[in-house]
Amino acid sequence: MDIKQKLKQVLIEELNLEDVTPEEIGDEEPLFGEGLGLDSLDAVELVVVVQKHFGVEIKDMEEGRPALQTISTLAAFIEAKQQG
Repeated sequence: MDIKQKLKQVLIEELNLEDVTPEEIGDEEPLFGEGLGLDSLDAVELVVVVQKHFGVEIKDMEEGRPALQTISTLAAFIEAKQQG
C-alpha cells in the first residue's frame, strides 16, 4: 500500500469519517473547508495520526500548513521526512 492510500485509510479510521471510502478521497482534494471538510480540531488529530502511523513529526503550523493541504502534499511531506 502506498503512502497516499495508507493516508486515506488512516484518515477515515482515526478521524471517524463516515460515509467516505479511500477511493472517494481525491489526491488533490483539499482536506479542509470545501474539500473533505476537516476543521481545526481535525488538524490537531491529523498531526498526531501522522506521527503515530508514519513516525513523522509536524513541529508547528508553519511546517504543517503547506503539508496539510491535500493527500498529495501530505504524502510528499511524509516521504521527504522519512528519507531525511
